[in-house]
Amino acid sequence: MARTIQARDISLYELKEKFGLQLVTNADFFPEWTNDLPSLSDAENLSLERVKSNYLNLTQHRPMSEEAVKMVVLSPLLDLAGFYQPPFEIETEKYTEISAVDDSIILKGNIDVLVIQKRLWILVIESKSTKFDVLTALPQALAYMLDTPNIEQPTFGLLVNGREFVFVKLVQQEKPKYARSYALSIERDTEFQQLLSVLKRIGQLILL
Repeated sequence: MARTIQARDISLYELKEKFGLQLVTNADFFPEWTNDLPSLSDAENLSLERVKSNYLNLTQHRPMSEEAVKMVVLSPLLDLAGFYQPPFEIETEKYTEISAVDDSIILKGNIDVLVIQKRLWILVIESKSTKFDVLTALPQALAYMLDTPNIEQPTFGLLVNGREFVFVKLVQQEKPKYARSYALSIERDTEFQQLLSVLKRIGQLILL
């Protein structure tokens, strides 16, 4: 009998063994996060400064909860990228639980999943410990993306923990292959601006 593996329990090793998933490091495979990015308007840059200011203010004393990350950081970004306007549709998936061991203590957190047009998967990590860095959600993101109904087109992912953001691209023609960006930080202005530009670029691509 086939063993069912929950997305929350999957590892990159298991994805490689069961699905033949391969990591691609050639920059030509994932140019969407660096090339032909739309420029931002002065108003958009001012909005990003406001989001960053809110984030820095709220994280002075305690880590941000997952709900705060979505409300203060992610929601304004999705708005600026145009994902709340037609023809985009957003679906909310159920929570995925994650855990890690730190000094013999089991830490638990949640990953909330948003799906845009079945082509962009956004995983938000509740990061109450630095143990849960942004790449904690990578195996779960790839597991969801592998289940996309349209394998003829690339699928994109965005991993978010409030402070850092990683984009993922998955192509399933022939053998499934994926690549990821490096972590873009809200604390570095040029990277935060790039984050919004990439979101806008992916928005253009998933409507093609």
